[in-house]
Amino acid sequence: MGHKTTRRTLAALCALPLALLVFPALGDVAPEMSGTPRLAIGGYDTVAYHTVGKAVPGKLEYQMVWHDARWQFSSKEDLDLFAKDPEKYAAQYDGHCAMGVAFEDGHKDTVDPEAFTIVDGKLYLNHTKYWTTEWRKNEAANISRADKNWLAVKATPEPEK
Repeated sequence: MGHKTTRRTLAALCALPLALLVFPALGDVAPEMSGTPRLAIGGYDTVAYHTVGKAVPGKLEYQMVWHDARWQFSSKEDLDLFAKDPEKYAAQYDGHCAMGVAFEDGHKDTVDPEAFTIVDGKLYLNHTKYWTTEWRKNEAANISRADKNWLAVKATPEPEK
């Protein structure tokens, strides 16, 4: 009996560092019931849009959970910038398609990390580059409508991938 308990205990202790290695920022955060929180922007670095002006893939070792999503970063520096001021760097609407949120009653939709716009220092992502072009035709009205819609849309289920 003691031998089996020791093996189980050892296996559990060995698995813990692996889990913390894969999700270092999740050590003290309870994940969603379905498992790990969703990955915002497909794992792209939200800070890089502001600092280098382009879509840069994030890395598993640099991530944190904010607004029920995992945000990944390409460097420790970008992770630290985000951790100090997430509202400044996060994509609007928690990384969902800005045009989808702005459309009529609004809805959540996935995004193409390359389909983005920065307006007044805020990052807006869209489902495709086509929708980014449409978004830009009337940015002010789209932002106003999306900001109003987001109050209700943020509580809706996540989009299918």
